[in-house]
Amino acid sequence: MHFRHVFAPIVLSLIVTSIAMAKAGSSLQGDWMLIKEKSTAIDLYGTLSLHISWSGEEVTIIQKWGGRRSFADTLRLRMNGKTTSIPIKNRVFPTNVFMGLSMPVGKTRSLSARWVAANTHLRVDEKYQLLSSQGTADVACTHQYQLTDSGETLTYTIQRSTRTSAPLTYVLKRAGTRNAYYMRLADDWSIDGKLPEQALLISMQGVVNGDGPKLYFIYPEKWDFRFTPDVFEFFKKGRYFTFRELRSVEQAIKTFREQIHGYVVWDKNVRTSLIVSFTVAGLEQAVVVSEELIPLVEKYGLKPVADFREKFTGMSDVEIYHWAYQQYWDRCSKEYIVWMGGEHGRIMKPGVADWGIYKRAFFNDLSTKKEDTDEYELAKKLLSEMKPLSMVFGWHSYKKDKERDHVTLTSSFGLRVEGLHTLPNMSFSSQVPASPGFQFKNNHRVEPGKTYKPKKRVYIACIQTDCLGLGAWTRPGRGSIPYAWEVTMNWVWLAPAMMEFFYSQATPNDYFIGSLSGPGYMYPKAIPEKYLQGLIAIADSLMKKLDLNVFEIMDYSEGATVEGNTELTQNVIDVYYAGMPDAIGFVNGYAPAYTFYCKDGRPLISYDYYLSPARPESDAVADLQELAKINSRRPYFLLMHVRQWSDITRVKRILDQLGPDFELVPLDIFLKMAGEKPTFKTRILTR
Repeated sequence: MHFRHVFAPIVLSLIVTSIAMAKAGSSLQGDWMLIKEKSTAIDLYGTLSLHISWSGEEVTIIQKWGGRRSFADTLRLRMNGKTTSIPIKNRVFPTNVFMGLSMPVGKTRSLSARWVAANTHLRVDEKYQLLSSQGTADVACTHQYQLTDSGETLTYTIQRSTRTSAPLTYVLKRAGTRNAYYMRLADDWSIDGKLPEQALLISMQGVVNGDGPKLYFIYPEKWDFRFTPDVFEFFKKGRYFTFRELRSVEQAIKTFREQIHGYVVWDKNVRTSLIVSFTVAGLEQAVVVSEELIPLVEKYGLKPVADFREKFTGMSDVEIYHWAYQQYWDRCSKEYIVWMGGEHGRIMKPGVADWGIYKRAFFNDLSTKKEDTDEYELAKKLLSEMKPLSMVFGWHSYKKDKERDHVTLTSSFGLRVEGLHTLPNMSFSSQVPASPGFQFKNNHRVEPGKTYKPKKRVYIACIQTDCLGLGAWTRPGRGSIPYAWEVTMNWVWLAPAMMEFFYSQATPNDYFIGSLSGPGYMYPKAIPEKYLQGLIAIADSLMKKLDLNVFEIMDYSEGATVEGNTELTQNVIDVYYAGMPDAIGFVNGYAPAYTFYCKDGRPLISYDYYLSPARPESDAVADLQELAKINSRRPYFLLMHVRQWSDITRVKRILDQLGPDFELVPLDIFLKMAGEKPTFKTRILTR
């Protein structure tokens, strides 16, 4: 069945007494477009748009079904208690044109309207006849237009007397808001492959998102942060974004040309030149290009703002960064700095570059290992000139130094690390608020005032490593067993809607804990005493916002994972206990750590087992059983840290083989029982 395109305007005019012009944003007034993911499907026409306005005593609703192929219907009504008859001029039944129903042309429709709540909730009652294969049928219909989600959306429902199921429901957002573009990035980060194109795109993202969240990337399946496809869907369904896909670099440049102020040329023979180019891109609102991409950007009229071809040939990294420091440091942010580390050689994964460009940060990958004297000293100089408590984004270079070197040095200046170099889409996510009125609620199992007395058993609690983004959140098995997740607490203000995504998906078995050592990744033993108390106070405030009552500490400032000193001093412990009075307990370490303490029923327990993703399941079972035999006193509280590459299905298989003496419990109950009967020996680092 084919319908002619109907382009006549739809006007539903409602005369309302004593209604003044209402302000858009707090009323139904304005233009609205359909959110398909939250609405009843519309066959053929696919979409619905509305315009609602009023002046004096008249209210107008313009309703359009479809886009290029559309249906229009004009209605005029008065809100004076009388029924208005409207002639039927078109047979189209727009809510579902694939039902064998049509409007009887030449007949009339009877309508009346009233405000349920002035300016925010309008009801229209309608009576008409429908033509079907068996003749005519009388229909009574109620249309309701209601402002929802604190004015962010309009919900339009249609309830027909002939339809016994739930009403047809269409959710619309204000037109012109939350429109954005997205692209899918390839899994190729080689300088000799697709890195030049993808670095251009990521730099473009940092520039164009300066005018609002406009460009989002879906990263490949093997990307460190696995959540980009899922968060993309959440932004569409939960935060009402309408996305249009861009399929090429050229299409992206053409789309955002007016926001890009120029281009920076980096030298493919000097990898570090790309890192410096990211700094320039942020300061000049430019994109980064390698030589072969120059004709493409110049095709759209872009001009060079810097050209590093052969500029750094023969120079060491520290020489290049000294030059960049002299040229650009004074103009860069002193609250955000980026370590563009991670992979090295001919590979670079600059996922966080958009954020650094958005914040006009200084980029580098200097070594923080003391033995690399020149780079280490320049790194110290940069960090010393940042504002106290500032943020260090990105990650250390896997070629130059160790994670512990990097975090030890940053902590020594009271700075907070927010990794990794692959952290994606922050220039977009940082600008998307949580839903109006959304409250971060954790799945607490402990009941206030109740005493939890352990039995003579081996109690196990599991915590996933490396926070939500790198964990098994989107992998099989989540929700099947009690499981704790480290929360990247700064996301509550850095990316609130992204944090909402995790909280809104949590099952009753998903329990969130604060991490890692502070309001960001830090080593408390390396933090100057003048900063430590204040940093823990910030962390405690984030805990309260996120409804967390367990906090995780980790300190590798004095050596490697196994050989180093990962224990905590009494002074450090006291600051956490005093600074987080509402915490029911603390956990410590990454691999097994050796500090145990309890005060006023609030335990601090270190990990007794680290589940490596490479460990065969049978060996892991044997390891846990041996730990239980060695720690023979019951109850035994065995805290297990699960490396993020192990999904929960694997963890469950291991736990199911342990035997009847073992019991998996939620972490908060685990800590409450341990505080009730701490069978572990107090162990604290003494100097």
